[in-house]
Amino acid sequence: MTRTALLDLLSQGADAEQGGPGAPDHGGDGEAPAASRVEAFTLLAQRRAAGEMVLLPRLLTGSERRIHVRQTIREDHQTRIATHDEEAREKFDKLAASPFSFFRGTALLFYRDMAGEDPWMPTVLSAGDVHPDNFGVVPNRDDVPVFGIDDYDEAAYAPFTWDLKRGATGFMVAAESEGAKGEARQRSTAEAFVRGYADAMRAYAADATEAFDEMRRDNAPPLIAALLDHAVRGSRAAYLTSKYLDDTGRRFAPSKKIVPVSSRLAEFQELVDRYVAENEIEVPPRADGMRVKDVAVRKGQGTASLGLARYYLLIGGADEKGTDDLLLEVKQARRSALAGLVPPSDISPDDHEDHADPSVGGDDPDGGASARHGARIAHAQRVAMVNGGVFYGSVQHDGDSYLVRERSWYRDSVDLTGLSGQGWHDYARVCGRVLANLHARSDEAGRVDHDVEPEILAAMAPLDLFVEDVVEFAAEAADRVRTDHATYRRDHAHGAFSKVDRVYR
Repeated sequence: MTRTALLDLLSQGADAEQGGPGAPDHGGDGEAPAASRVEAFTLLAQRRAAGEMVLLPRLLTGSERRIHVRQTIREDHQTRIATHDEEAREKFDKLAASPFSFFRGTALLFYRDMAGEDPWMPTVLSAGDVHPDNFGVVPNRDDVPVFGIDDYDEAAYAPFTWDLKRGATGFMVAAESEGAKGEARQRSTAEAFVRGYADAMRAYAADATEAFDEMRRDNAPPLIAALLDHAVRGSRAAYLTSKYLDDTGRRFAPSKKIVPVSSRLAEFQELVDRYVAENEIEVPPRADGMRVKDVAVRKGQGTASLGLARYYLLIGGADEKGTDDLLLEVKQARRSALAGLVPPSDISPDDHEDHADPSVGGDDPDGGASARHGARIAHAQRVAMVNGGVFYGSVQHDGDSYLVRERSWYRDSVDLTGLSGQGWHDYARVCGRVLANLHARSDEAGRVDHDVEPEILAAMAPLDLFVEDVVEFAAEAADRVRTDHATYRRDHAHGAFSKVDRVYR
């Protein structure tokens, strides 16, 4: 496939989708339909996975690459741009702030550069968006703080190398952008991440401890033990009153980021009751029957998900004074950035919730009546933490799919800007271990039906060559991130993301 053929395929994909099932059209009467290249990239991924020698967008340069980046970001945010969402504009500003912010918020761009890659590699449950800021302190089922992956919005079944490549790239970009580290330190940090993964996978293959392994205060390395200690300073009551509640302690206090909508109590009580029943939630005594005391719209949260609907629910605890109330987050879910791009695997298509409607773009939150994006995310969390938080689940609301989870009062993450050179190595190695645990559990609680650890170890052999390949990939990808970010900043300054691409007659 030549460069011209690649550009032809992608431009034909935009034309072919117009009028098709689920094709996004956010314009008014008589307005040209919004362009989408989802089907074109699905075809590209299938052809590459089948062994065809096809070019990928990562080989584009100059103005062709700049236009591809612009089109992908517009397409990934079609709904939010077309509805003039204020948080979408905030997100575009955030992407311009640094290469790492740009990397965090452009997963679709990253994975379109990998379409159909590594079809021969073992399939696992992939976290989907591995980078240094998506690890942190989270609650387990017993409300004990543990260290793990804290974001599964992009989770999908994919070759295990996809998480490693995005994670290694994320550590390289962050080490420079957040840690001001040079090229040698960036590379050695990425290598530490991959070797931490390999060491843990070797241990799981030998002693099969992945099913009950979790990183707690008593078994964590010093860096993570210090983070866990920092996370539990204070109390649930102090956290709620200082950040969210009014003087009565029974309602949300309005702020720039918290907009109380107390008039919707009945609506969200019905939603919570349905969520508990549909997800078979074993409500602990501390939740006091899941009574909704107040509701608020949460603004300005996250990077990739800015502009998607998000609610906070204050759930009454057992103490009548409200000192042990808990916070539930109800977050609109959308199609995974990996959907349609991963090579085919033995996992049944029915097991891919995003498979239902491949013509729908990433920013269409519901993806049609059969979409179950929230269920996909909740499934990933349950696989990742067999003893995970009790409140993870999903629910449909107003035609959209939502993830439901507890916002723990001790949720915390590593301050990347404060890491020493050795600290970057230590942290990367720990994150590699945590990722290996998720992948190893793919055949325990996930949908992989065979022992995956020996396959992964065989696929990584010889290990030194495998590590070098992943680090080289990450170095090239990090260079693309820097170049793409520079052109994005120029486009953003010109107002390029105030409109969507449309197909005109």
